[in-house]
Amino acid sequence: MLNRRKFVGATAAVVGSLAAPRWMVGIGAAQDTRLAEGAPHAEKLGWRLGCQAYSFNRFNFFEAIRKNAQLGLRVIEAYPGQRLAPEGDAKFDESLSAEGRREVKARLADAGIKLVNYGVRGLGGSIADNRRVFDFAKDMGIETIVSEPPFDAFDAIEPLCDEYGINVALHNHPKPSIYWNPDTVLKVCEGRGKRIGACADTGHWMRSEIVPLEAIKKLEGRIISFHFKDLNQFGDGAHDVPWGTGKADVPALLREIHRQKLQAVFSIEYEYNWENSLPEIAECVKFFDRVAKEILES
Repeated sequence: MLNRRKFVGATAAVVGSLAAPRWMVGIGAAQDTRLAEGAPHAEKLGWRLGCQAYSFNRFNFFEAIRKNAQLGLRVIEAYPGQRLAPEGDAKFDESLSAEGRREVKARLADAGIKLVNYGVRGLGGSIADNRRVFDFAKDMGIETIVSEPPFDAFDAIEPLCDEYGINVALHNHPKPSIYWNPDTVLKVCEGRGKRIGACADTGHWMRSEIVPLEAIKKLEGRIISFHFKDLNQFGDGAHDVPWGTGKADVPALLREIHRQKLQAVFSIEYEYNWENSLPEIAECVKFFDRVAKEILES
């Protein structure tokens, strides 16, 4: 039998659990310590910072939402195929049931996070097949589909961008992938509307021996979003490091992005120290907002 002190403590724990947002339920308080306070200065520049859930691909999507919230971030980018929850077989993609979609929306709302981007998601030359992806994106409130479509697919993509009001941002995996060179992205975008543009992956440019600052300048007017990274070196074998400690020259990149008056989503895609990357990602968030503050005050 519980004595009064134990009963009061147990009751308080239950009440606290019921009152807590969904992203905290069942998680120890120590794990949910806020590691960063978001990027309020960056938001004043029109920049939205969030995680690409692939940073947490050793975890499920609901855990990715929780980790994003621990960083104080307001937006997130999902990737197709991530397991939704610790239990069950549901995955985050177009096959997700109506019930699963409602649960995702509820979790995001409870955490104060908006799902803005989705990728890297394949798109092709079939309008009907692409429409299924766009229908899903529209239902989930997604603004931009990040993709690497074949060159001949854009006549089946651009009309859907206009119809749904959703962007398609071309992502650059390292060479020899299809869009590793920003010149290729520019060529594909010629004659296309502004809903077709680039998802600039700064780290993959470095792996392809491309200087991110030069690529961002080259793509002026065509960048929609970023997979933002700082790496320890250029070339094959490079890995992510906290922003400002690597070779990307993050302050110069952010100053150039500000010069271009570009208001974009910056997705943190941290592909290193997979099991315990959150403290390093928190350092990225703090550095990003510190540079944004310097830009605002300059």
